[in-house]
Amino acid sequence: MRTLLGALTVRGRSFVTAGAAALICGLLIPEPDLLRIGAVLMALPLLSAFGSGRARYRLSCVRRVTPSRLPAGQTAAVTIRLVNVSRLRTGLLLADDTVPYALGSRPRFVFEGIGGGGWREYTYELGADSRGRYTIGPLRVRVADSFGLVSITRAFTSTSTLTVTPVIVPLSRPPLAGSWLGDSDSGRRSIAASGDDDAAPRAYRTGDSLHRVHWRSTARYGELMVRREEQFWRNTASLFLDGRRSAHSGAMFELAVTAAASIGVHLAGEGFDARFVTELGEVPRQGSFRDTLLDTLAVLQPSRVIHLEAGIKALGSAEGQLIAVLGELSAGQAQELAAARRGNAPALALILSEDERSVAPGARALTGAGWRVAVVTEAARLPAAWEELHRGVARSSTIGSGTVGTGGA
Repeated sequence: MRTLLGALTVRGRSFVTAGAAALICGLLIPEPDLLRIGAVLMALPLLSAFGSGRARYRLSCVRRVTPSRLPAGQTAAVTIRLVNVSRLRTGLLLADDTVPYALGSRPRFVFEGIGGGGWREYTYELGADSRGRYTIGPLRVRVADSFGLVSITRAFTSTSTLTVTPVIVPLSRPPLAGSWLGDSDSGRRSIAASGDDDAAPRAYRTGDSLHRVHWRSTARYGELMVRREEQFWRNTASLFLDGRRSAHSGAMFELAVTAAASIGVHLAGEGFDARFVTELGEVPRQGSFRDTLLDTLAVLQPSRVIHLEAGIKALGSAEGQLIAVLGELSAGQAQELAAARRGNAPALALILSEDERSVAPGARALTGAGWRVAVVTEAARLPAAWEELHRGVARSSTIGSGTVGTGGA
């Protein structure tokens, strides 16, 4: 009874109060008609409360977020579908979806009566200016009767997740495709057996057919050589982000996250077999490289780690080119990072800092080890710095005795 009374609106309680007063007066006078009126006034809101209270067993909720992952500043469409799984028609439904404060105000909407087995949909948009992983829901439904006597609020248990990634800055394809895509040991190329036999033989292995023996190469190398039917060298890359709190100011850390996300999405679009490494080591892949990168960067926070040993160790364990997004680091740390480069694979570094002079020692150490380096002081310079890393000959500024490319246009 207490639950039913708690579901009554002000109008419903007024009906109950008036009905009780009519009953008392009808008994005191006595007046049978007044008793009947009092009974009706009291029974109507109580019966409405009892009927509305069963609505939670008649409805199901399905929420769809499209897309479930989006860059900061964009919006996603959220579709709510309420299904009446019973045979009885519902009353008026007032619904509101629970959303975090960062995503905006709580959406509220009204569903007219839903017939048995029927459904209603409502779509609204939301978005966030800051990256993160946000939980949407549960949906709360307020069941009201047609007379406005009862209002019962029920909450569904289902929730959805919206992942807001860093802003993705479009990056241009390198102007010199050869230096990026095929000239190094990490590039991609295919060598067919016809016409390129001299360039593509390999040593004989047990089980190879003698018909594939390439006698001219055998004479040249002094051992049995066979034709390669086809050989693929895949583009491989390691994307490194220095996320130490000591390496970035607040604004520069967010810019570093944006730079890493933009480069990673660019690599994925170019078909690179890439992996993501931070100062804490390699990030285990969950699905594709692009999904792993964006999901990680959406919630990444500055770490209190001081050294880069774990990240450098992970970088040195794989082939391919290195792309590093760095903050302020000492010359010694830069030399340790430079040593992670294997062979003559390309090594590129974006150093983010509001003051170019503060990163000069680390930049000189990297350029001295054969890395291409560009310094970025603001977000607008990121695309130009990316192009500069691949031009080879670009506008540069001299810092001390080292020459470091700047991200300015």
